[in-house]
Order: sequence, then C-alpha cells, then structure tokens
Amino acid sequence: MYAISYPDLPKNKSSQHLLLSFFIFCLATTSVLAQANSEVFLLTLEKIGDKIQLGPPKNISNNSGYDNQPSFYNDNLVLFSSTRNGQTDIAAYAANKDSVFWKTNTSGGSEYSPLKIPGSKNFSAIRLDEDGKQLLYEYTWKTGRSRVVLEDLKVGYHLWFNEDILVNSVLVEDRMDLIVSNLKDHSNYTFQRNVGRSLQKIPNTRLVSFISKENEDWVLKSVNPVSGATEVITSLPRGVQDICWLPDGSVLAGQNNQLLRYNPKKMNWEVIASFPEGEMANITRLATNAISGLLLMVAEIPNK
Repeated sequence: MYAISYPDLPKNKSSQHLLLSFFIFCLATTSVLAQANSEVFLLTLEKIGDKIQLGPPKNISNNSGYDNQPSFYNDNLVLFSSTRNGQTDIAAYAANKDSVFWKTNTSGGSEYSPLKIPGSKNFSAIRLDEDGKQLLYEYTWKTGRSRVVLEDLKVGYHLWFNEDILVNSVLVEDRMDLIVSNLKDHSNYTFQRNVGRSLQKIPNTRLVSFISKENEDWVLKSVNPVSGATEVITSLPRGVQDICWLPDGSVLAGQNNQLLRYNPKKMNWEVIASFPEGEMANITRLATNAISGLLLMVAEIPNK
C-alpha cells in the first residue's frame, strides 16, 4: 500500500475524499529478491492553485529486476527499459489496455533510454553490446529493425531537440560531456564538460536543461542547442540527478522517498509529496506527457 502525504493541501471534502483514495495501491512483490527492484510508476498530476496534487502511483512495469528510463511515446503509450532473460530490452505500456508488450529483442545486446523521434513513428535508444560497443540507434516501430544514428559517439543519454538536432550526454574518459549533434551537417559540438544524465526541454522556450557536475555542488543549467549559450537556473538538492519540467516553469525532482518542486517564483525547493520509506525509495527518473497531466516516476521497492 502506498500512502502519499501532501503538505498544505486545501482541506475541503472533495480533496479529503481524493486523498483517502490515494492511500490505496497494492503491489505484489516476491520475497526472494536479493536486491531492491526499480519499477516504473504512472501517476496523474493536477495543479490546484499553486499546489501540485498526485494520483495513486500505478506500477506499470511490475517486473522483477531493472525497469527504468521511461518516456511518453504519446498520451497512451509509455516506453521504458526492462530486464528479461538476462538482458535489457525496450518495452511499451499501453494505458488503454493496461498491458505491456516488447518492442526490441536484440541478441547480444541491451537497449536503454528509449525516446520517440520527432516527426516519425520510430524511436531511438542506446544499445550496449556484449563486446562493450555503445551507440545510439533508431528502431522502426512496426518491425524493430535498427540503424545507427551517431556512428562515432558513445552516447550515454540523449534528447531530440528537433528532427535534426540531438543533445547528448556522451561518455568521454571518466565523465560525460554535453555534445550537440546536427544530423544534417554531421557536426558534433561540445558545449559543456562533466554533465549529468538528465536532459529536458524547457517549456515555452528554445532551451534544454542539463545538470552541471563541474563542482561539488551540482547545478541545473540551460543551453541553447543552436548557439551554445548556457545559463545557471538553480542549484540542486544534494544527490539529485533527475528532473522534469512543468508548463508553469517549475521543476520536479526525486530525493529518497520524496518528490520535490522548485518554484521559480519563490526560488526554492519544497517537498510536495512523501511516500512511506518502507514501501518506496530512491525516486529517480521523472517524465511528464505533453500536457503535463501525467507523471512517470522510477523508484525502488525495498525488500520486505
């Protein structure tokens, strides 16, 4: 059972009724797992005044082992990485059928970080082969056939800025660098050294956010993928590596068993929801759909 606690929500009858219903969500887990499982959760998200209210978390991966890096293909379909038979493939969850189906089954390799490609039905993902080769591939939606997108970059994480421009966190020596790739002219420009894995479009702008790890205290920054201009947005709470944006310009992040929100008007981070420590931990990846009415969240399920 997952109980979400909300600081300072309106205390009316309808909200109290909703909160009581939010306290109910059951997850079947096995007691034989040696390590905590990461799972992908889907929640509704509603803004009430200046507050954020979440619906009950629904475990859409529900799979022993590694489930991570979710993204919205559209409002009905969610792509994510999921482990089966000793390798990690790309799975899709269909909300209208409440079911999961597989999109890849690559022999000798695993796929991670799936994203829909703008202007196409296809999706991209990082493929890590058993020989250590790691490249970004495009996968045909219907057949699963693949082709390499970037030949010479060991991409760790990526974001489609548009159909022709990719923003990447690329593995270089013992760090990742922010490299913008133009598929038309085949150029690759390094705009920042030592960055994190979270790459997100900033709503209502032509900018992308990334996390700078140049110093001990990590910082959320923006970059213009065309000009390369960067600006500081805000410092991050200790240990936060993943964020997502809401249309009002606020930022969500996970820390331990809590969801945090950065309000640009107040210029501070605040806790907006907490989950019981024994039932959900280490909230990491976050993603919203196009209208930000749905939230994807990755969290670990502690062993019982």
